[in-house]
Amino acid sequence: MNRKKIASVIFFIALFLLTIYVVFGNNDLGEIGAVIGTMEPGWVALAVFLALAYVAGEGLIIFYLLRVLGCRAPALRCMCYSFIGFFFSGITPSATGGQPMQLYYMSKDKIHLADSTVVLMTVAVAYKFVLVCVGLALPLFFFSVLNAHLGSYWALYALGLSLNVIVVILLLIIMISPNLFRRIVTGVEALLVRLHVLKHNTSRLDKLEALAEDYHVAVLFFMAHKACMLKVVLMTLAQRCTQFFITWAIYRALGLSGTSWVTIVVLQAAIYTAVDMLPLPGAQGISEVMYKSVYASVFTGVSLIASVSASRGISFYLVLIISGLIYAAQVAGLRLPGEKKRGEMYDG
Repeated sequence: MNRKKIASVIFFIALFLLTIYVVFGNNDLGEIGAVIGTMEPGWVALAVFLALAYVAGEGLIIFYLLRVLGCRAPALRCMCYSFIGFFFSGITPSATGGQPMQLYYMSKDKIHLADSTVVLMTVAVAYKFVLVCVGLALPLFFFSVLNAHLGSYWALYALGLSLNVIVVILLLIIMISPNLFRRIVTGVEALLVRLHVLKHNTSRLDKLEALAEDYHVAVLFFMAHKACMLKVVLMTLAQRCTQFFITWAIYRALGLSGTSWVTIVVLQAAIYTAVDMLPLPGAQGISEVMYKSVYASVFTGVSLIASVSASRGISFYLVLIISGLIYAAQVAGLRLPGEKKRGEMYDG
């Protein structure tokens, strides 16, 4: 393990411990545990299902896009890519490690690099586009709800929304501009050569040029199939909603009532919009702090700490552990049920 990876692990653990202190500091752990122990198993199971469905949903979108491009990667394998991406996004700042690892495993499965690149780029654009649409719709249709609960976090909400708008614009420019994409990939290669990370190689430059051309062809294909893109946006919206409903399931699991499901879902969507672009692994710390403030009048007393523990524990930490186990199985060379041998799997 190199120094950068060691530093990332240390930072993740330190942030996790700080989060534990912030959430549980000055609280009776026994009382919190007792409240969590009273949660209704059926609603807890629904929360777990929604959390796993969120990650699996991205895998189904990858599966659909690859099929459109003529690649026969099975749905189960595409879900595996998604869980690996979630794991590395969760442990790296600004979720920068997810897509590179997805590309790595897709390339090991002999999926054409141009296809996998444009598929993951499309997934990223759709993800951010949906989040921006939700972020713009919330104050437009639910201003009174946000105004009653966000308080001092309005500024963070505006910052998170603005950053996502900028990212969507940049991703769209890269997708529709083949020359810009070509300059980016060749520029990165030239930088790595200057830093002596890579040696000058004419054949590699030719391959990068070919990749840029294939990438542009794939982008043009998707732009010509607007119905396909509409389906991706709708699938992404459904995927996002599974995450927004987790806190509502926890609310019901605690046997609480009095607050509408719409309010709970809207507030959760606002939290995700605010923290999505922050440079913290898994948005740890800030998610929990904002949750405690925003939901202070929804979950009363010790149920607030119990709810943030259950909600974040299921939606992030549990899924992170499962994703890590799936990644560990890949490293160990284990195959999922029905998975063929590496290299024999798919046509790109």
